[in-house]
Amino acid sequence: MSVSRRTIASPVRLSGTGLFTGEPAGIEIRPSPEPLGLRFVHANETIPVHIRSLSDRPVHPAFEHMAPRCTSIGSGTTNIATIEHLMSALVGLGITDAALKLTGPEVPILDGSALPFVAAVLDAGTQTLDQSVEPIRPTETIRVEHNGASITIEPAGSPSYAYTLDYGPGSPIAAATARWSGDREGYIDLVAPARTFCLQTEADAMHKAGLFTHLTTQDMLVVGESGPIDNGFRFPNECAAHKLLDLIGDLALVGAPLCARVTAEKSGHALTHRAARAILEQINAD
Repeated sequence: MSVSRRTIASPVRLSGTGLFTGEPAGIEIRPSPEPLGLRFVHANETIPVHIRSLSDRPVHPAFEHMAPRCTSIGSGTTNIATIEHLMSALVGLGITDAALKLTGPEVPILDGSALPFVAAVLDAGTQTLDQSVEPIRPTETIRVEHNGASITIEPAGSPSYAYTLDYGPGSPIAAATARWSGDREGYIDLVAPARTFCLQTEADAMHKAGLFTHLTTQDMLVVGESGPIDNGFRFPNECAAHKLLDLIGDLALVGAPLCARVTAEKSGHALTHRAARAILEQINAD
């Protein structure tokens, strides 16, 4: 069954800094009366939120030789980084169409979760468009794997997502699973508030590489041997819920609502990008 297209009712703007660049960043979410999907408008270019727009240009020199720590899209001249939290918020609220005007090199990190984007959209309100969109429905099970991580996408009558986080025995972050059944309220309550995080060892390495120097442990959820440093978890499985948040946002790259059962274990951005490609390869082959 098709679903109604939905957009934001009035423009909203959020400002802050970029997570990786530390530079000023702003995003304006604008209504889209036409069924043009989700797309960024930057430097007089329009870049659709789609896997074909995926950029491998590193947002910071430290990422020249490592797996991506965020999702970026772009063109030959423009790179838009750290889009996953905003994309997750729009998917979670059922927004299928919006023009996203970016100022700066990456979407502002704000509090590290999707909640500020969700709150802004809810304050502005949403509106249903006259048109509908056919969800993407895989016809056979898809599975992508790498180094013990996996994402499985199965045919289903309604969307559902699950993410299992497990750093192994002795980790200060306990193994946990977070789930979302595709409903708006469940996303707002159980997914949107979950903040980006890292282990203290990761944070120390990033600082040495010149990253996160503009942030403190009160701004960013850093987990040490005894738990969060100068901070606290919003709920017990917040780290797993944030990985679920990222998963939802990254799979927006399929370019339409996804109707499938998605189960991820220990996966990150790069594997989710592979999963998005695999979904569209199957759909296009059919």
